[in-house]
Amino acid sequence: MTEPDNNTPEAQENKQAYSVGRLQDLNLKKVWMLSFILTSVIAIGPLIFFALMDYNLSRKSVESEVVLRTSRFTSNTWRSIAFFIDERKMVLDFIARDNSFADLNDTERLAEIFNNLKKGISGLVDLGLINSSGVHTAYIGPYQLKHKDYRNQLWFKETVRQGKYISDVFTGYRKAPHMVIAVKHMLPDGSFFILRASLEHRLNNMLSEINASGIGDSFIINKEGLLQTQSKYFGDIFNKIAMPVPGYSDKTEVIEAKISGVPFFIGYKYIPDTSFILIVVKQKAKLMESWQETRNTLIEYLAMSITVILLWTLGMTTYMVRRIRIADQQRVKSLHMVEYSNKMASIGRLAAGIAHEINNPLAIINEKAGLINDMFTFRKEYKENPRLIKTVNSIITSVERCARITRRLLSFARHMHGDIQPVNIKKLIREVLDFMEKEAEYRSIEIVLEISDKIPEFKSDRGKLQQILLNLINNALSAMNDGGKLELIAQLKDSENVSIVCKDNGIGISKDNLKQIFDCFFSTKTGSGGTGLGLSITYNLVQEIGGTIEVQSEERKGTEFTIILPLNKYR
Repeated sequence: MTEPDNNTPEAQENKQAYSVGRLQDLNLKKVWMLSFILTSVIAIGPLIFFALMDYNLSRKSVESEVVLRTSRFTSNTWRSIAFFIDERKMVLDFIARDNSFADLNDTERLAEIFNNLKKGISGLVDLGLINSSGVHTAYIGPYQLKHKDYRNQLWFKETVRQGKYISDVFTGYRKAPHMVIAVKHMLPDGSFFILRASLEHRLNNMLSEINASGIGDSFIINKEGLLQTQSKYFGDIFNKIAMPVPGYSDKTEVIEAKISGVPFFIGYKYIPDTSFILIVVKQKAKLMESWQETRNTLIEYLAMSITVILLWTLGMTTYMVRRIRIADQQRVKSLHMVEYSNKMASIGRLAAGIAHEINNPLAIINEKAGLINDMFTFRKEYKENPRLIKTVNSIITSVERCARITRRLLSFARHMHGDIQPVNIKKLIREVLDFMEKEAEYRSIEIVLEISDKIPEFKSDRGKLQQILLNLINNALSAMNDGGKLELIAQLKDSENVSIVCKDNGIGISKDNLKQIFDCFFSTKTGSGGTGLGLSITYNLVQEIGGTIEVQSEERKGTEFTIILPLNKYR
């Protein structure tokens, strides 16, 4: 099989057409990608924007609610602690105001007061009276503190200066955590006395009784950051907390901070007349659990919405681009068919012009050759020269052969126009083969004709039939190696239809390619100048004249095209 010349103008044109088709496919892929991205962004962008806005507003709302609850819990706990301390301070102040120094200095009276206080105030350890010189003049309790001098003690100086004093929690020589409350009372003579009570450390029990389960920890520190009660996160009493001491504020404050890398909400409030600071620590994650569930639900709905939008966008974009691609292919296909029709019409006009131009000199050659033949026949000196007579006869025979070729061209050209004419299928097939027989002869391709004489003459578009047969026979010759076999079979299928079979023993077509053999721009010869339009145009031409075309093929065994044409479409 001869290799096609890829440098011919037709091959270059085919390559250019194929390149344009590939470029269109690439452009459509870009259009599809851009359409998908832009549509997705436009559709999903507002959704994500409003989802983020809702997310932030909801989170801030939940955080505000958590801060408010933490502040409220801190304030309520602060009130309990402050009431506990104020209650004892006011009781001591009342006793100091209700009794004279002499009454309080009486051990029996002081013991009576102490016993009555223990009935109403839990955790009272001892009660003592200190004069203005700092000497313990009367004492009721388990320790030997009478006559002890507190003149140089800090608590005594602070009580004298402020009129009241509430100590930090400390152990002292009692070796047990306790705290001291002292009140100063002025006497008419300008002197004073101090009533002092020691209390067991009950603040720890109070905080443990307050419901703080599941939210973190609550404890008391002093201004140096030393724990005055036990802490879940910072350990036992007197440990220094691993966080800065909050700045002073006369109201409840809530801040957000990290402890060991874990985020917490920290509520605090200073307790008046003491160095105590109530601290409430709540794990942010625990408090935001309800929000986490809402957030997860929001993310799930957002993900589902985005997925649905993407799938819808993908489907619509693919559909629209496919429609654009089909419309573009139809446009290109229509342009190629118009171009193909114009080309065939031009070929017809060119063939007719060539035939007419050749016929004139052929007529002169034929006339002169006949004259020479007559002269040789009547003149004795030439009549007996057989070589001259044979040469003249050869010229006449060649002229007659050229005349037959020009008549074929004229006949072919006349039928290139889309007119409905009576068609003799046998003559039509032979006319088409006349243009292909030399190529078949050069390549030793055997052409077998089986055309039934029972096929009647019928009306059809002769020009389109010529183009159909030309395309099929040309494809068959291209698919075969030298020495191949081409069969053309025409017979009646039934009383209404005629079938034309074009069968070759060429390279065949694979099953995958067979499904799209009639698709526009599909070709297995793109590397050798194929555009994928020949069979597509053939398919359309067959449909235009009311027929159908089918194909059967097997790789390396050959291909068979079957055309069914109606006999009575054009009556």
